[in-house]
Amino acid sequence: MDTASRPTGELTYRDATAADTEALVALVESAYRGDSSRAGWTTEADILEGRRTDPQGVLEVIEAPASRLLAVERDGGLVACCQLEHRGEAAYFGMFAVLPSAQGGGLGRRVIAEAERAARETWGVREMHMTVITVREELIAWYERRGYRRTGKLFPFPYGDERFGIPQRDDLAFELLVKPLV
Repeated sequence: MDTASRPTGELTYRDATAADTEALVALVESAYRGDSSRAGWTTEADILEGRRTDPQGVLEVIEAPASRLLAVERDGGLVACCQLEHRGEAAYFGMFAVLPSAQGGGLGRRVIAEAERAARETWGVREMHMTVITVREELIAWYERRGYRRTGKLFPFPYGDERFGIPQRDDLAFELLVKPLV
């Protein structure tokens, strides 16, 4: 796997290292939880409290052999990240976060396009998979505009496991979204 920095316009994509762990946790938390997340449109603050991730979870993704955690920088500062995990004919896309103050300007579109390219080139996969909380209709619609399709395949939300947050409602589930990469 190529771990060299790859510039794309004003963005630089690179594989995260253990030294990035705290900054990545802060980025993910800022995009999804608490008052800071309300500055962007990806907040989960109304449906989940608590943490979205922690240093151990981020480090596990960084160190997993079939996984990459892309760190995206602009002018030397971390502005986005995403996880790619090789799963046979597909790659899994997760831990996607864009700094709330940078949301809404096309950065997310650029990051997901680079992630799809990297998964195709690194592993030769034919599909990208992700799971999204079903009540996140606006987010699902955003992914659909990028070519992802709802499958109707649902996975239960891990109620009682605070590593995934503290649910504020009792109707949460994940749905598998899929996009062909060929």
